[in-house]
Amino acid sequence: MTPSQQPDVPKPAAPKPSSVTPAEVTPVAPVAPAPAYTSNLTEAQQFAEISDEGVVTLLDGDEKVEVGQVPEASKDDALAYFVRKYDDVMTQLQLLKQRLETDAANRELEKTLAQIDEVIAQRQMVGNMTKLREQSKTLRNALVERHAQQQAQREKALAEQQSAREEIVARAEEISAQDPNKTQWKQSTAKMRELFDHWRAVQKAGPRLPRTAEDALWQRFRSARNAFEKNRRAFFSQLDARNAEAKKVKEDLIARAEALQNSTDWGPTTLKYRDLMNEWKESPRASRKDDDALWARFRGAQDVFFNARDAANAEVDREYEANLATKDEILQEAQQHLPFKNIDSARSVMKDIRARWEAAGRVPRKDMSRMEAGIGKLERALTELEEDHWRRSDPETKARTNSAQTQLEDAIEQLETDLAQAEEAGDQQKIAAATEALEARRQWLQVVQAASE
Repeated sequence: MTPSQQPDVPKPAAPKPSSVTPAEVTPVAPVAPAPAYTSNLTEAQQFAEISDEGVVTLLDGDEKVEVGQVPEASKDDALAYFVRKYDDVMTQLQLLKQRLETDAANRELEKTLAQIDEVIAQRQMVGNMTKLREQSKTLRNALVERHAQQQAQREKALAEQQSAREEIVARAEEISAQDPNKTQWKQSTAKMRELFDHWRAVQKAGPRLPRTAEDALWQRFRSARNAFEKNRRAFFSQLDARNAEAKKVKEDLIARAEALQNSTDWGPTTLKYRDLMNEWKESPRASRKDDDALWARFRGAQDVFFNARDAANAEVDREYEANLATKDEILQEAQQHLPFKNIDSARSVMKDIRARWEAAGRVPRKDMSRMEAGIGKLERALTELEEDHWRRSDPETKARTNSAQTQLEDAIEQLETDLAQAEEAGDQQKIAAATEALEARRQWLQVVQAASE
């Protein structure tokens, strides 16, 4: 509060040359109501001298400073006038402290504190000036500390802004450096858009970077985006060229397939379609949409031919149903001769079956495997019988069998003699040994005799 605003203040006369009007201090608007500072007049008297003429002198340590004169006023009123000036300054310091605690702008507070320091330096008031200067110094130090904190916060925010921008740039450069032939273009393009939106959001939300750093990062980001877009256009240009070539190749295959679709030369044409299918598999792929449409045309031409072939085969199969019934009867009749035992009889039966089988003719395609399996079983049975007969009639085999049989018969005869002698002698040990050996030789002889039959 300025001196002109103080209530109940004695109206001073025109000042003498020694009197000085104190400088005005710009009031600091408080952020919340705060009580004004009020000095104790009794305590304030120790910092002043008042003459009978009303001249007030400030005692500032060992210094005496004449601060002014209040004529026609009592000494107490004169003192109170200059003490209120002291209280005004102290109140302003308290308000500044309160503003500082609420995070007010430093520049405004520094300007106001500078004005207050100027008033304090003029010493046109009465009070404990040491305390006043200490309060100002404390507030000054607090402002310096707050400034340092704000500077640290700003530097931190700048570092975070720099890091966020660099991360965006690095990600954009990573995407642009991808192999174009392995890039997922839809996802990568969307990611590039997201990075650009993120760049603008970070730029808007955070502090401004130094111009040099801002320009360098933007240049890298723009270069990455341009490189990505260049690669994208080149890739799809090449892709369009490959698609055109693939379509040309497949159009030719379709034309060849359509030229064969009405053929009734079933066997050779089926092989030609198989070759066309192999060429189709080896041909380059077009775009998904084009490839599907081309395949539908190619498949359509094949379907015309194969549907006609299947219809023709079905008609032939209907004609072969009677042949199938005949062959089923032949197989059922032949089953009654199994297993074959006599080779001559078996050969006669199979000769008759083969003749009737060939005479019956072809069967439907779906039954061919079953019929072949049935006749094959009979052929294998005859083959096995013939192989067994050959083994038995082979001269070398017979000679080996006769020799083994003769040896076994001689051994049995000798063992029977030994057994008789042991029984006469009553030698139980020899009886047991001869009996065991004789039984073994007789079993071997039965096996050899069975093999020679």
